[in-house]
Amino acid sequence: MTTAQPPATGTPPARRRSLFNRSTLLSFIAGAALASALGASAYGVKACGHGMMMDGTHSAADVSAHVDHMLKHFYVEIDATDAQQAQIGPLVKQAVEDLLPMHAQLLAARARAVQALGQTAVDRGSLEAARVEHLQLADQASKRIAQLIADVGDKLTVPQRKALAERLEHMHGMSRS
Repeated sequence: MTTAQPPATGTPPARRRSLFNRSTLLSFIAGAALASALGASAYGVKACGHGMMMDGTHSAADVSAHVDHMLKHFYVEIDATDAQQAQIGPLVKQAVEDLLPMHAQLLAARARAVQALGQTAVDRGSLEAARVEHLQLADQASKRIAQLIADVGDKLTVPQRKALAERLEHMHGMSRS
């Protein structure tokens, strides 16, 4: 008696599971990193060795001052005109305002995940809920950041956009292929 084999799909089931698990893990890590980086840039950061740490104690005035400081550097790097500065500043400040609440949500989800891990029996449901929340926050932040990039890009000339792209590549350790 022979058993029916599932039709070949090109990737063995074990390999698909491995890729799915790896992709899920990478998505979770990327989402958490994005949300953390977002919170760090929005709240200001303290340098700690090669990494960055947020303490979350910055006031709205601190956040605003940090954004203004970052914008001054940005304007110099792209050689922005006064008219461009007047258009870009409000776009960035609105994006920061939109993104700030995600920081508190991220911290709450992370706290729930740590609490679920510390139980007598691992609370898999809570860990999954925290993972899903991290991914949702990352997606929301990513969409808002993409909108900001496009909005700011609309205010820049082609050479300014190229300069910005090169600067972002340099800041994030990317290299052109």
